[in-house]
Amino acid sequence: MVRAAVLPAVGAPLEITGIQLPEPGPGQVRVRLAAAGVCHSDLSLSNGTMRVPVPAVLGHEGAGTVVAVGEGVTHVAAGDGVVLNWAPSCGSCHPCSLGEVWLCADALTGAGNIHAVTEDGTELHPGLNVAAFAEETVVAANCVLPVPDGVPLTDAALLGCAVLTGWGAVHHSARVRAGESVVVFGVGGVGLATLQAARIAGAGTVIAVDVSPAKEELARRAGATEYVVASDTTAKEIRRLTGGHGADVAVECVGRAATIRTAWESTRRGGRTTVVGIGGKDQQVTFNALEIFHWGRTLSGCVYGNSNPAEDLPVLAAHIRAGRLDLGALVTERIALDGIPGAFENMIAGKGGRALVVFQGRDTP
Repeated sequence: MVRAAVLPAVGAPLEITGIQLPEPGPGQVRVRLAAAGVCHSDLSLSNGTMRVPVPAVLGHEGAGTVVAVGEGVTHVAAGDGVVLNWAPSCGSCHPCSLGEVWLCADALTGAGNIHAVTEDGTELHPGLNVAAFAEETVVAANCVLPVPDGVPLTDAALLGCAVLTGWGAVHHSARVRAGESVVVFGVGGVGLATLQAARIAGAGTVIAVDVSPAKEELARRAGATEYVVASDTTAKEIRRLTGGHGADVAVECVGRAATIRTAWESTRRGGRTTVVGIGGKDQQVTFNALEIFHWGRTLSGCVYGNSNPAEDLPVLAAHIRAGRLDLGALVTERIALDGIPGAFENMIAGKGGRALVVFQGRDTP
């Protein structure tokens, strides 16, 4: 038995309870978690904004040490440090054939599998494939990638979602060029990673926007040169900070209709807006036909940073080793497994950056 955070039903409180994991079968890997990040997507799963089979063990951003491997697994072995990849690509569907592995049609099929059972025999699903809110997990072999050299195992958990998403939003989706102005909406874990990525890309003016004045110091440490507390005049303030034109690029990390619309309005004529935040179906964004023509702006979605984890992790590791990317700066709270409900409450209240569940004594493989 291992302890895990279980979502018994959509909208129900998480339960910290014991679960029984199977031994890894063919093509599977068992991982002892070192750390797991608490992402807003986990909150979206718990409240029904995103749908997965329940009951489920949540958590999709994690890293740990391989305990055992099943038949046929050769790219990792017991004792290896690994990052969990919650959206593995199949390599054969239409998006994968186009090289768009982040849109893999089969990436989340594993969420329908039976992952474990509770003490009373209740069958559990693995949330977004990897069930990282647990002391240990069993995942498909393509859901693990070796931790790059020089990256502490606990910090490596953040590579599994927040950092890949923020990095990819800047480098793959918006394709920020040196000297361009960038505005980032939402200073949570992904927003902080996005600010760092914009700085690494050589952006000139980097503006952070959040509803909380308390996040200004966090944002500036990550690379923001300006900070704006969100209001009805946010777009006007951003134009003022960018010579009256608007930002070259806006990255929306919130997932609300009003914020998406403001991000779009904050860019210059011909500017680019990338939407990273995951909103509900009730969040309707409207535009009129004339403004779309007149402004010539681009609005695009961004899934998992449009990243290929196998290719992007070594690039990120090089920036970490060189001191350009600071994973620890994303974390504002280190908690135990039973602290996850409180981390959810902080996200709802707009407090802090990334909360990181740390399993004691597991910093090294």
